[in-house]
Amino acid sequence: MSTNQKSTVLVVDDNPTNLDVLYIYLDRSGFDVLVAEDGASAIEQTKHVKPDIILLDVMMPGIDGFETCQRLKADEKTKDIPVIFMTALSDIEDKVKAFEVGGIDYVTKPFQHEEVVARLNNHLALRNLQKSLQEQNKELEAFSQTVSRDLKIPLTTVISLAEIMRDSRILPEKLHEHIHAVLQTAYRMRNITDELLLLADLRGSEVKQEPLDMATIVEQSKTRLAYVIIGYQAEVITPKEWPSAVGNAFWVEQVWVNYINQTIKHSTRPPRVELGATQEDGQVRFWAKGRGGALSPEDNAKLAHEFIESKQFETKGYGLGLVVVKRIVEKLGGQVGVESLAGQGNTFYFTLKGGN
Repeated sequence: MSTNQKSTVLVVDDNPTNLDVLYIYLDRSGFDVLVAEDGASAIEQTKHVKPDIILLDVMMPGIDGFETCQRLKADEKTKDIPVIFMTALSDIEDKVKAFEVGGIDYVTKPFQHEEVVARLNNHLALRNLQKSLQEQNKELEAFSQTVSRDLKIPLTTVISLAEIMRDSRILPEKLHEHIHAVLQTAYRMRNITDELLLLADLRGSEVKQEPLDMATIVEQSKTRLAYVIIGYQAEVITPKEWPSAVGNAFWVEQVWVNYINQTIKHSTRPPRVELGATQEDGQVRFWAKGRGGALSPEDNAKLAHEFIESKQFETKGYGLGLVVVKRIVEKLGGQVGVESLAGQGNTFYFTLKGGN
């Protein structure tokens, strides 16, 4: 089955002859063809019948092709429809503008019909591949969410039993060491499952932002990281007061868990982590600063660049956590980053809207 057999193309051109010729040729090539003689009627048609792709003339009375494309891209329902411009213009600036307003390609008049069909098929194939990848991503997120929830129940049981054994006074000292190792691993697994669940929930969650009790949130984060803080013999310093900010308490707690954890692991031993915040222009900048640094200058620079630019951290122990942090803070309307200086440590920061 060819790409175009079930595809609908909307041809927009104010020249009836061009419309007739394109309609006949595209129809014979297996497309379902819709036509419009101006931009306004094209926009109106897309409200009722969503084409798979649009062939759009540039020079038209009323709103031209550029403005028509801009309006289509501004509408949530039509913004993803690929637009190929048909133009007799040879000026490079006009061709650049076609891409700037959201077009994916252009064909120059007079054009060969075979070329038009080839370009339509190519872009439809790319669009279908994109849709397929989006569906696969949704399925993977759903799978991740299901597996994470299924793991939480037995993992909670393991942690509970191990904690009971840890607190027992009748077990040999050597066995306590093994139980401690089991608990360390179980706590890390619990954090990973929490992050996977949160990552899956972030896509569809509605953002409800409320005033934050940051002191309580930070203390809860430290409690969740007690096994790390004790294991590294870390000192975590917090301010007496926090500036007011708004956000989602559960999400922000997850940010602090990751920041404190990362700062401890990338500090000199024993780690000394200082938490704080500054307020400026309606935003609050929260930060976690470590002492010294276990990273080389090259790794520090790479970490700073990847945290700002990348969505994945698969090496050097940065882990899934920073992916979650980035998505949380951006969904709350803030920004994330890290400042790294060789020998002076790393400062992980995020911003939130200030409270009243």
